[in-house]
Amino acid sequence: MKIGVIGANGKSGSLIAREAAARGHDVTAVVRRDVETPAGRALVRDVFDLTAGDLAGFDAVVDAFGTSRPEDLPLHKRHLEHLASILAGTATRLVVVGSAGSLYIDGDHTTRVLESPQMPEQFKPVASAMADGLDYLRTRGDVAWTYVSPPLDFRADGERTGSYILAGEEFTLNSNGESAMSYADYAIGLIDEIEAGKHVRERISLLS
Repeated sequence: MKIGVIGANGKSGSLIAREAAARGHDVTAVVRRDVETPAGRALVRDVFDLTAGDLAGFDAVVDAFGTSRPEDLPLHKRHLEHLASILAGTATRLVVVGSAGSLYIDGDHTTRVLESPQMPEQFKPVASAMADGLDYLRTRGDVAWTYVSPPLDFRADGERTGSYILAGEEFTLNSNGESAMSYADYAIGLIDEIEAGKHVRERISLLS
């Protein structure tokens, strides 16, 4: 498969690009500056400068965009608006590295993690901005998007165990009562999702 990874020089994006390349996929790193990447090639482009032509022919585009600077938080939604506009009407999947904050903690989907005491206060602004992006994607019936929420305890340097749990919209705990996962195991689950071709225009979640 031909897979593009936006933000392939970041912590999650680099592991996703490496996982895809290790499986033999044709991987392109979409990065703002030319850096060493496990992908086979690099497209040096700011996400807001990407065109429909840049992404034509990809089976999937992984969006690992991220920023935590307060002044840039609106970009979480704005860049998804841009990506949706250039992928609209195509078969290319947009697979978004999401946030745990928008997962629901109740069965009727009225309360999210970001509105509960479980979400640390310092992470709520970013989680809220990323939730706005998910809310926007839900309005796009012309884009083959999938939003993949990690667990609340998302461990950048955690162990690659090779196993994970696939869940849905609800905040889920493992058998140890934890919402946790390494970036490496998340990369496995995300590439599995691309290969399976399921959950189009749905949000799913992963944990270990």
